[in-house]
Parts: sequence; C-alpha cells; structure tokens
Amino acid sequence: MTGKSARLRLDKWLWHARIFRTRTLAAGQVAAGHVRVNGARVVKPAQAVGPGDVLTFAQGARVRVVRIAALGARRGPAAEAQALYDDLSAPEAQDSIPPAPRFEGKGRPTKRDRRKLLPRDPGALE
Repeated sequence: MTGKSARLRLDKWLWHARIFRTRTLAAGQVAAGHVRVNGARVVKPAQAVGPGDVLTFAQGARVRVVRIAALGARRGPAAEAQALYDDLSAPEAQDSIPPAPRFEGKGRPTKRDRRKLLPRDPGALE
C-alpha cells in the first residue's frame, strides 16, 4: 500500500501502529471523539487516513501528536510499527514520574509505620 492515493481506516492504522492494543479500543477512542486528524475532531472509525496526516490523541496522562509516515499492511513487530509514524510530541520528562509511595497518607502502611501510629502504653488502649 504505497502511493499518495493509498488510504486506510483510522482505527485499523492505530492498531497497525501499535498505538492501541486492540482494534476495538482504537475504534472506541475514535468514536468517543478523542482523536483528531489534521486538527479536526473525528468520530467515525472508518475515517480514511494516509501518509502526511497528523493525529492528536491522549494516551495515558500525556497528549501525543504523530504524523503518519506510511501505511502498514499488517500489525507487525514493534520496530516495524514505529516506522509507520513520526512522533511530534515533546519527550516525556523522567522527573515527572513520582517515586513509589511510602506511607505518607498514600498506599498501605508498613508494619513499622503501623507500630508508630499506635500508642506505646498498653493501658492507653483500654
């Protein structure tokens, strides 16, 4: 599928490029209006896209912007899928990832933290 007139369904291309794990998830995101093609909101998973189109969508906690470089004939390995698009979004900063939570009101306290919360005097519990 090469050439300027070659087009592919949007949900199928998102699946081929391994942006979404399943084609159903890709179609759901498009149908919900969470994907933009060349700045225009799209709600039809059958929207035809081709090389040169720019897609904007949310993935996790960040917004990704990708330019379609090629159309895939199959859903191949990750290296083949990454060749289908150019990522135009800003790289994710490693500092923005929070460390694993300890007991600061988040998550479950450890046994040591629970001991610190209880009073030391056994008569105080009565």
